[in-house]
Amino acid sequence: MSTSALGKPSSGKRRLKDLLSQSDNRVCADCSAPDPKWASSNIGVFLCLKCCGVHRSLGANISKVLSVTLDDWNEEDIEAVIEVGGNASANSIYESYLPEGVSKPAHDAGHEERTQFIKSKYEQQAFLKPSLRIQAGAAAKNSSQPISSREIVNSQQTLSSSENSEILGKMKVTVVKGSNLAVRDMLSSDPYVLLILGQQKVQTSVMNSNLNPVWNEVLTLSVPHDYSQIKLQVYDHDTFTADDIMGEADIDIQPMITSALAYGDAKKFADMQIGKWMKSYDNALIEDSPVNIVAGKVRQELWLRLQNVESGELELELEWVPL
Repeated sequence: MSTSALGKPSSGKRRLKDLLSQSDNRVCADCSAPDPKWASSNIGVFLCLKCCGVHRSLGANISKVLSVTLDDWNEEDIEAVIEVGGNASANSIYESYLPEGVSKPAHDAGHEERTQFIKSKYEQQAFLKPSLRIQAGAAAKNSSQPISSREIVNSQQTLSSSENSEILGKMKVTVVKGSNLAVRDMLSSDPYVLLILGQQKVQTSVMNSNLNPVWNEVLTLSVPHDYSQIKLQVYDHDTFTADDIMGEADIDIQPMITSALAYGDAKKFADMQIGKWMKSYDNALIEDSPVNIVAGKVRQELWLRLQNVESGELELELEWVPL
């Protein structure tokens, strides 16, 4: 990559640096190890050294690996990564349909576990939305170039016009933190949170040996007209055996959606309460959860006591995103 006569990085290098500074790109897209220094330019993700090695083994026809600091990036590679938007955006595509019990490898996972997950994710595209799997596979067969996240995003946009007629909006769920979670290993647990709405499944990263984890991770779900409650499950990640359940809770999103649809464009209103999900004996709320308009957005904070487990609480923040 070229530099200016004064030795300053080019605009492309600066844009790449800015993208890397985003919170989701400060950890590896595949194992959440901190401070990734590698990237797959065609997929659009930033990677740690260990996951980078697995990506290289897949071949450049699947993942084109570059060093963020050492390699020369051409404008096409930079534009491809920027257009995808980084790890969170790419993972919302490649991990949109994670099967129950399947979780991302931890940063200290062994080579076999790491390789199996990465191959399933990118080579087999096993966690893609089924309709996108078909389109991406067809695109790959008809091209000598590796299928890129940009092409999958384009397929997603093509499908969105028909899907939007069936979708009310999007629900952004920020998994803030957990407290006093249950022990499932010898002295601690390696928890992650799974959210399920219909056929959609999204999950947080694994927090190793932590009963009071702080995630602050945003997960996004499409809400259909015939929506149901969001099923929340907490699991303890195990390397060699099935993941252990650490509690669950149902999230009633009807109060938020009903209130949001009744008020319409939230940007037209000052900050105010517009609804409430009430605590009762048959739900997981620790206290009443008001629905508010805050800075032109419909938001709701939840404090949940996990069910069917000896201990554990979760704090979440919901945000309604209309189409």
